[in-house]
Amino acid sequence: MTDTADDPDATAGPDATAGAGAEPGADAVDGARKPRARFAEALRPLARRPYRLMWLGSTTSSLGDAVVQIALVFAVLHIGGTATDIGLISAAQTVARVAFLLVGGVWADRLRRQYVMLAADVLRGGVEAALAVLLLTGHARVWEIGLGAALYGVGASFFGPASTGLVPETVPAEELQQANSLLNLPQSFFSVGGPAVGGVLIAVFGTGWLFAFDAGSFLVSVICLALLRVPPRSLPAAGSFLSDLAEGWHELAIRPWYWINLLAHACWNFAVPALFVLGPVIAARSLGGATGWGIISAAWGVGAIAAGLFVLRVKPRRPLVVGNLLLTAGALPLLALAFSHSVPLIAAANAVSGFGLVTLNALWSSTMQVLIPDKVRSRVDSYDWLISLVIMPVGFAVFGPLSSSIGFAPTLVAAAIVISVPCGLVVLVPGIRGVHRTPSGEIVGPAV
Repeated sequence: MTDTADDPDATAGPDATAGAGAEPGADAVDGARKPRARFAEALRPLARRPYRLMWLGSTTSSLGDAVVQIALVFAVLHIGGTATDIGLISAAQTVARVAFLLVGGVWADRLRRQYVMLAADVLRGGVEAALAVLLLTGHARVWEIGLGAALYGVGASFFGPASTGLVPETVPAEELQQANSLLNLPQSFFSVGGPAVGGVLIAVFGTGWLFAFDAGSFLVSVICLALLRVPPRSLPAAGSFLSDLAEGWHELAIRPWYWINLLAHACWNFAVPALFVLGPVIAARSLGGATGWGIISAAWGVGAIAAGLFVLRVKPRRPLVVGNLLLTAGALPLLALAFSHSVPLIAAANAVSGFGLVTLNALWSSTMQVLIPDKVRSRVDSYDWLISLVIMPVGFAVFGPLSSSIGFAPTLVAAAIVISVPCGLVVLVPGIRGVHRTPSGEIVGPAV
């Protein structure tokens, strides 16, 4: 049963003003107003100019990223690259992002976070513009695209921790869950249609113009960030880089509810690549090939959209308990692939998985943004990103050979267990259950 926060409309009982002499139809009018009021409350962060500018820039750049993802693959192939080159380019981007994540977290805490994000988007937009020129003029080489991907990864490593830290500077604490959900919703929408639209645009315009569009989307983000005004925050005194890193690690380590959650989430990130490694192979053999796998993949985005709408309206009393229990749904598509050849069933399971992950992310972000002190928020978040990005490539490397050794179905079942058991058991930890929402809506946690 979902553990939701108290709803005054549901707990107040009969309206004390109703009864003899009440205006006929008043209840019906109030009933019609309530959905509108709740919808307006869900969108309240957008009424605040700083958040609205941040959301507009993020949404625009997310649209550019959605269509350029597929363009990168075909750009490499069109200039004579191979599947190995595509893999190496992806690896270069991931390695660069991992290498600079902690650096990005330190500087996001040292400086005004919008300036860090602005610089990161200038870098990424410049990379996309340079690649667009090279592709449109026919001078692009594989190594240049690889270098661009690595620089893009560096920019992302600075942008992510700074963005997590900036959201609480644009909205009050009670609106953080809606704010995080609204930031993620466009990405979920674009994940459904972005690859398909990108494929059509490549056929019509070629890959170079898609990179140019992505560069333009970063320009919009840069303008929005430049116009953003937030109250000045107290910046930490200058210290050594290593001492800043140590302080961030200390703030993480003294909060067991945080790092125990990270361990459970690391298990999820390690095991979920089994779906992406084995799923396309199984689809090619028995699920109708690329069409079947496309339906299954798109279903994840549908679940993600539903999750975004859900967390706009529902604020669980124990957010980490609800989020982690929903995260166990990541096991469902793995089990469906292991024991079923039904594309609709596997797609439905993947939609539930998408719902669980996106809900957890929104609840997790809004919780840590409240409970982690502002001065170290980006550094702590960078450790979170680092663990996730480091452990996933290990999963991608492991599950292919493992399936060759013990078979597809046992591998998928093993991955499902690794996902579900830690995320299910972690809700029994007293400190994690101690993170809760008060009747007034404030998120509080156990003493440090």
